[in-house]
Amino acid sequence: MKLSGNTILITGGSAGIGLAFAERFIKAGNKVIICGRREHVLQNAKEKFPSLITRGCNLDIESERVALFDWVIANYPEVNVLVNNAGIQQRFNVLKADPKNNWSYFNKEITTNIEAPFHLSMLFAPFFATKEEATIINVTSGLAFTPFAIAPIYSATKAALHSFTVSLRHQLSNTSVEVIEIAPPAVNTDLGGAGLHTHAEPLDAFADGIFKGLEEGEKEIGYGTSVNRLRMSRDEVDEHVENMYMAMKNTID
Repeated sequence: MKLSGNTILITGGSAGIGLAFAERFIKAGNKVIICGRREHVLQNAKEKFPSLITRGCNLDIESERVALFDWVIANYPEVNVLVNNAGIQQRFNVLKADPKNNWSYFNKEITTNIEAPFHLSMLFAPFFATKEEATIINVTSGLAFTPFAIAPIYSATKAALHSFTVSLRHQLSNTSVEVIEIAPPAVNTDLGGAGLHTHAEPLDAFADGIFKGLEEGEKEIGYGTSVNRLRMSRDEVDEHVENMYMAMKNTID
């Protein structure tokens, strides 16, 4: 992927990993569009980086995803990079959940983390295939490879997005569209709630490391602890998952 001269759409780009990526893409000489559901957070991001283009959008709603696609290609037809970054994480004990009366709470994680990136990738892929150079970047997680048992839906959604990304890469291999997967470890953001990742990888160091991987042309980019998890054997995965669960299970009891 070339790192300058692009027009880039980043979902969930108003905070956390998305905004850190936006900052680096701007500094590298790209036009960056971010979307998010909270207007005040989008405005805060724009105040910090005035060149950002912002768009309010609830990616859980199919019609809003289509409207986002139509708006972007109508107003910024030069767009050639999509970063599917938006995601939510919910930690819960399945024995204490209430899916009968509260399924919408759990389904939101599925819709945001699976349906939205699948849909947007399929909307943009044919449009991107007409361009000389284009890229789809899907942000999955190290948990796509070693599930976090106290965040079971999140882990499963990221595994699904990893699988989809591999298939997408093969289907687009004879086009001008690169498909890149970024698999973060735990990063110090507010994913899942404020304060849950304060001891995780520093955000700026993580974003710099990912951009180094982009510069080097990697197609599947991990960082820190997620690097080894991308290539673990099944026995290693089972051991890692068990250790993580035993260390964290009391947090959902």
